[in-house]
Amino acid sequence: THQSTTDPEARLARKGNKRAKLVNGVAGAPTTAPPEVKAVIKAANKIRLKPYIYGGGHAKWKDKGYDCSGSVSYALHGGDLLSSPMPSGSFVKWQKPGVGRWISTYANGGHMFMTVAGLLFDTSAMSSNKGNRWTKSMRDTSGFKVRHPAGF
Repeated sequence: THQSTTDPEARLARKGNKRAKLVNGVAGAPTTAPPEVKAVIKAANKIRLKPYIYGGGHAKWKDKGYDCSGSVSYALHGGDLLSSPMPSGSFVKWQKPGVGRWISTYANGGHMFMTVAGLLFDTSAMSSNKGNRWTKSMRDTSGFKVRHPAGF
């Protein structure tokens, strides 16, 4: 993974925003996080080890596995920030542009991931991270549109 000093998430971290903790692959929300952010983290933790299945999480919320946008959709739904699953291309114009204070989604037509309280939630991390979607390492965001839910 690549983390640039110009990366927006890194800049936010340096400004003193509270970061989630990652212990044994489970994300823990900062105590100062809004309830919706805590709920997003809790939902993401439920599926963090589910297998990657293309199209998973799109036909139903509880699925045997999840693809990239199905994973992000599931987690955002847990915080009542999304009412139905969306494909990655739809996240390109979702909600507000730019990095959010707590949650940022990164999407293009073929892949997506998100950060929540400074942790990366990404199916691409699974192969190098014991099948876990969470990681502390930010990836290269080139070619992705960054958006955030209003207020977060």
